[in-house]
Amino acid sequence: MKHSKVPRSGAPAWTVFPDLEPPEPGGSVTIPRLAHKRPEAIPSARAIKLDHGQVKATTLSFNNMNDYGNLLANYLRARKETFIDKLHWNLPEADGMEFDQYDNPFCRWIILHEFGEVLGGVRLTPTTAKCGLYSYMLRDAQRGILDNIPDDVLFFEAPVEERVWEASRLFISESVPAKRRADVQNILMNQMSIAAHEAGATQVIGIVPAVWSRWLRRLGLDAVPVGPSFSIDGTKSQSALFPVSKYIN
Repeated sequence: MKHSKVPRSGAPAWTVFPDLEPPEPGGSVTIPRLAHKRPEAIPSARAIKLDHGQVKATTLSFNNMNDYGNLLANYLRARKETFIDKLHWNLPEADGMEFDQYDNPFCRWIILHEFGEVLGGVRLTPTTAKCGLYSYMLRDAQRGILDNIPDDVLFFEAPVEERVWEASRLFISESVPAKRRADVQNILMNQMSIAAHEAGATQVIGIVPAVWSRWLRRLGLDAVPVGPSFSIDGTKSQSALFPVSKYIN
């Protein structure tokens, strides 16, 4: 077992996540190694028509991306519009699409779309992933092999657990009007959790905007900060841990 520092802000982790043990006075939080049997096969991605206009939620993988035409390319273009054009992050791009080394066969892309327009999305990667030099974003940052994320991004050693998946590149498109953003955010968190749950995850860890706590409270959701605030190309961010079950409805 590895021991972590106690989060410096927000609710104590053990009050939200029963798998986290409270520290002894002056001690540290314990992240247990969880026994878990992986499902024999992660269900293929699906498109779901929801009761919010014509919004559909689709989970893509390398196994089924061809079944959805140009949806993946449109999603990567929407990521470029958000992270490169709007936030000015220094990220790889080609043919109008943003991508990196973590867009690989290990990952799942959860995409919200309506009439061909991408409204938002998030990428999920198992923390057990390993592809050459790379594993997953938070762990690689902690190992010091990513230039734009600090190596103290987490208060504890990055988990390598079948029950923990990483969420990254979470975004809602600027084209989504203000009156629909809360609904779209809620749908995205719900679909991310369903995809993670189907993959065998009980928790999702990832980098979120530093204002994450405000919009999560508006949605009535919980998460725990598990790293200090830092800046990515001028954008304040922080690592957070999410319980999968709390987002499935």
